[in-house]
Amino acid sequence: MGKRVSKPIEQTFLGVECGGTRSVALLTDGAGRELHRAVLGPANLRLLNDAQLNRHLRALKKEFPAPSAVCIGMAGARAESDWRRIRRAAAMVWKEVHCHATNDLETALASDATDTKSAARVLVLSGTGSCCYGRNRGGNIKKIGGWGHILGDKGSGYEIGMRALKAILYYLDLDGRWTSLGKRVLRALNLNEPNGLIDWVKDAPKNDIAGLAPEVFAAAAKRDKIAADILSGASSSLAKDAVNCAKALTNKGETVRFVLNGSVLLKQPKFAKLVATKIKERRPDAECAPLKRDSVWGAVELARALPPSPEDHASSSASRPAPPWDAGEISRSLTEQRHPRSMNLDKLSVRSAIDLMLSEDETIPNAIRKERAKIEWAVKKIAEAFERGGRLFYVGAGTSGRLGILDASECPPTFRADPEMVQGIIAGGSRAISNPIEGAEDDPRAGARAIRFRGVTRKDVVVGIAASGRTPFVWGALWEAKKLGAATALLCFNPSLKVARADRPDRIICPDIGPEILTGSTRLKSGTATKLILNMLTTVAMVRIGKVVSNLMVDVKPSNVKLRDRAARIVREIADCSDSEARSALEKTNWNVKQACEFARSER
Repeated sequence: MGKRVSKPIEQTFLGVECGGTRSVALLTDGAGRELHRAVLGPANLRLLNDAQLNRHLRALKKEFPAPSAVCIGMAGARAESDWRRIRRAAAMVWKEVHCHATNDLETALASDATDTKSAARVLVLSGTGSCCYGRNRGGNIKKIGGWGHILGDKGSGYEIGMRALKAILYYLDLDGRWTSLGKRVLRALNLNEPNGLIDWVKDAPKNDIAGLAPEVFAAAAKRDKIAADILSGASSSLAKDAVNCAKALTNKGETVRFVLNGSVLLKQPKFAKLVATKIKERRPDAECAPLKRDSVWGAVELARALPPSPEDHASSSASRPAPPWDAGEISRSLTEQRHPRSMNLDKLSVRSAIDLMLSEDETIPNAIRKERAKIEWAVKKIAEAFERGGRLFYVGAGTSGRLGILDASECPPTFRADPEMVQGIIAGGSRAISNPIEGAEDDPRAGARAIRFRGVTRKDVVVGIAASGRTPFVWGALWEAKKLGAATALLCFNPSLKVARADRPDRIICPDIGPEILTGSTRLKSGTATKLILNMLTTVAMVRIGKVVSNLMVDVKPSNVKLRDRAARIVREIADCSDSEARSALEKTNWNVKQACEFARSER
């Protein structure tokens, strides 16, 4: 009996494109033949929590249980932290399946399979929203637009609809003329008169306003001048952004292929032709064409291009700096160790638990004192920065980020400091101050972008705060700050942290405070120690630049009754005057304590 020859397992590739209207999934075989297609509900990452994202992917798994590789392009996925979040959810659904996560712009661009020698391709998208997204042969990417309907969406269906509403009311006010476009809009909305538009637009979602665009196109086809002007402006906006996008990706004389996509451009061929004409007016060498197949095919192509193993993909797709530590050592960080004194924490009485916490907190000052030289260096650098017009930036995630923001926010009222002078940056932005933002701390490029967009220069000081010393967001910020010439320091509580000399900030302040009594809860001793050190950095630096006399806040900002009473006491102490004289001096100097002290002295 001969040996049984096993049949090779055929590879299949799943592409998924998730948008604000629907999600389309397509499975192909190795030859690119379509095997199965499914349409599900909308999925914008910005509108999904983790449970909803997992449910959406599980619904996809019912249709596609075992693909060889998956690419998911999702609206709202803008950064590495977003893509990591999608990959993490996909790994729970399709275990050990290669997954590439990106945005729906990248999948749309990848679906243009036309063989071309152009130096770059630029996707020109106009649907409900709009943007231009390009990639050159070197892999460089440029995006213009895509900021949403409030901040952008030039040339989109939304903008066309909104401009129509404004135009018909403008001409009604101007000469009492109710235009043919106005009549079309009232009919489409089933309204009786223009006043009805006020209540309608107040509650109208973005999609409904964009839904008026077909009425503008229909009016333009009937030679309505107002509609024609609206479309001319919209096409000019799209063409200008498209050419600027291409300009950022190519050199003079290089050819560019512009790919037109989105419901407005694909369903309105005359408008698409107008956009193409205006692109060629600005860039005569342009090649313009509508996208000829569903953009979900681009997701399939990206799935087919994945490396042969998930590990290879993880390393090749991580478009971020490598961390300066061995990722396998994170669990050995002191902040993650169990404290031998609190093994029975759940069995202790309330009094014993309080005593344990207090006894642990008593060890913090001595641990900080051992790092005094590094803290002194930081204070001097901060004071020098303030004196030359520089600033102090705290950067952190979670508790560390919140403590940085807390210290920064106390400086204006305490020292009458300009809010620019001390700033807090937290991974995930303002929402993360009161709510955890999944994955925000894992993106070093987001930390680097925050430093660039805050305008950090060599005049400034950047202090990263990370209890474990390993927060990627913080390291991205420190690396960028160092590159820009700013003084840098890391505050952490992990003595086992090892960082290569080339990656190190100027100083690492690292008090050895031991493990937390609640394992890994760095809001406890680490948080307390952080607050103590931040107090030192800003308070002593402010003293050194003259914002304190003796131990009095001579630059306090008296913004309430309590602080006005304190200001009066300070003036009485320094100027040796009565309470009424102090308050009179404060009123005459607009409650500037320093000036009031000088005024009160001169009056005596």
